[in-house]
Amino acid sequence: MNLQTIGRTYGGQVCPNPVITGAALDRKWYAVFTVPQHEKSVVKHLDIREIESFLPAYETIQVWKNRQRMKVILPLFPTYLFVHINFTERVKVLQSPGVLQIVGNGKEYAALRDSEIEFLRSDFCRQRIEPYRDFVLGEKVRIKSGVMQGLQGTLVRKSNSMRFVLTLELINQHAAIEVNAEDLELMVA
Repeated sequence: MNLQTIGRTYGGQVCPNPVITGAALDRKWYAVFTVPQHEKSVVKHLDIREIESFLPAYETIQVWKNRQRMKVILPLFPTYLFVHINFTERVKVLQSPGVLQIVGNGKEYAALRDSEIEFLRSDFCRQRIEPYRDFVLGEKVRIKSGVMQGLQGTLVRKSNSMRFVLTLELINQHAAIEVNAEDLELMVA
């Protein structure tokens, strides 16, 4: 599996808008709920509106009916992408074709922690991430060092490897990443 990023890119990295104003300092990451299978087109529309967006994706092999194997890039969290906006930019997002809503509780939008987005954008994820859609049972753990230090998740096993399952509770989605056991510590309740 290979993590891809779809959105405004320069030299392979997703970059923020080049002009930083006072309003940019108030920007936070939000999850955006889209029409199914329209995530990539929404990213293009947001780019036209100069809204920084991030669509984590992974590469997988699909076998078609004619037994042909094809590499495809799919969204890691189907129907969701992330935008880095301030309060006034929310209108541009909501007016973009394919956007259904910004995730929140109905009265206000729920911002994601920067550490979660930084983790998804990190080089560490590019080679090892895949969707994890099973119900998560297991011990709560925290990563104790490195780029992902402080992130909390659930420890599971897949084949003979350890997997750290990051759960974005706001959108009820999961992603599993292979980690070394020595990089984890048990969370005390």
